[in-house]
Amino acid sequence: MTDKFTVSVLGTGIMGAAMARNLARAGHTVRAWNRSRAKAEPLADDGAFVADTPAEAVQGADVVLTMLYDGPSALEVMREAAPALRPGTAWVQSTTAGIEAIADLSAFAREHDLTFYDAPVLGTRQPAEAGQLLVLAAGPAEGREKVRPVFDAVGARTVWTGDDGAAGSATRLKLVANSWVIAATAATGEVLALSQALGVDPQSFFDAIEGGPLDMGYLRAKSGLILNDQLTPPQFAVGTAAKDARLIVEAGERSGVRLDVAAASAARMERAAAQGHADEDMAAAYFASFDEPTT
Repeated sequence: MTDKFTVSVLGTGIMGAAMARNLARAGHTVRAWNRSRAKAEPLADDGAFVADTPAEAVQGADVVLTMLYDGPSALEVMREAAPALRPGTAWVQSTTAGIEAIADLSAFAREHDLTFYDAPVLGTRQPAEAGQLLVLAAGPAEGREKVRPVFDAVGARTVWTGDDGAAGSATRLKLVANSWVIAATAATGEVLALSQALGVDPQSFFDAIEGGPLDMGYLRAKSGLILNDQLTPPQFAVGTAAKDARLIVEAGERSGVRLDVAAASAARMERAAAQGHADEDMAAAYFASFDEPTT
């Protein structure tokens, strides 16, 4: 059996475009679609076919990969693709959709006889472009011969969390991981804002914690983006982080857990977005510490 497939990539933003390129470089036939066609057109240089509609993109696909803004967006696009979907097609659903949306997405898969894989990824622009994402996946073992080569093309490692994609175990793990990432990002911004307010050179803080248990590469990386004014292009945008933070809060509420840090981080991201930083790296939540524009 061949390990090269026709893969339809629906959604070619920061992550989807990088994943589509790596799939094409791995020898798969890639059919790409994005609501803003201009974001998908550069993929033609990598050998991808750029479709005008989701239905055109999924024609003849062995695997459909969705990397869209949220669960409702993924469902809407798949409904547009429905007339051209073939029964038995594997659907790799990589959108960070949240727990509630997984039920709707898996129901759509059942209605159209698709093999559903709940498969969000961990990583940002750089690991996505390098094909070094961590794929979190749940779905039936009997269909994995189609999706393994796809996961291998976009990721360095795949962690299987279960055999039932509809249960959302991969999405649940993704929300847990993102809760840490978003909290750490918000804390980084507050550390730098407080340093500025108190007249403390941030480097003195980094020197104080260097090599100890409080030191963290992620802190230094995100701080560098802020201090060196390197917030664009984003590794992971403020607007998307705000959406994910809200999904985390909602997941906690559904399970009877109060997530004060996640709620505060969501509000912080939303405030930064309202200040005009939605399309910058999520480190730009730093600006939410100030009422007036800060340079």
